[in-house]
Amino acid sequence: MRCKERCAIAGRGSAKITDVGPTLYLTCGLPGSGKTTRALQIEAATGAIRLNADEWICDLYPNDAEAAARDQRRDHVERVQWQLVERLLGSGVSVVLDWGLWTREERAGYRQRGEALGALVQIEFSDAPLEELQRRVADRNEDLAPGAFHISADEMKEFAALFERPTADEL
Repeated sequence: MRCKERCAIAGRGSAKITDVGPTLYLTCGLPGSGKTTRALQIEAATGAIRLNADEWICDLYPNDAEAAARDQRRDHVERVQWQLVERLLGSGVSVVLDWGLWTREERAGYRQRGEALGALVQIEFSDAPLEELQRRVADRNEDLAPGAFHISADEMKEFAALFERPTADEL
């Protein structure tokens, strides 16, 4: 039974809100926008499993500090994490996908995939002006936490140029 069908059923009879199935939370935003902070809040509040590709890359490949090496690893790590998402959602467990999802196409694709697995899908958009993002990332660069990478001001400008803000329809 698909998510929309279960949601309709949940409104009738003695069904409880928990009958609607798991939720897939998709974080969306640039580095420094507060995605991981929000993902941690959702994880704490809901018991959802949080998956962050950067953290896995740091753990699995601790010597790959260069951006090119990280980017090469990201596709593989995200593919493996998505396999885990499929199993978790299929088992009724909610998931926070803490990836960033910069393009509408990516967000639409993961929304579709999550809904096909019977999950409710919610986009969590974190935003701040570019100058604020650059300040936050510069501060973070001074004392990088595990799972965080150094990002230059030039990289932030490149990232901002690639980022597609979510539309009201997406949210």
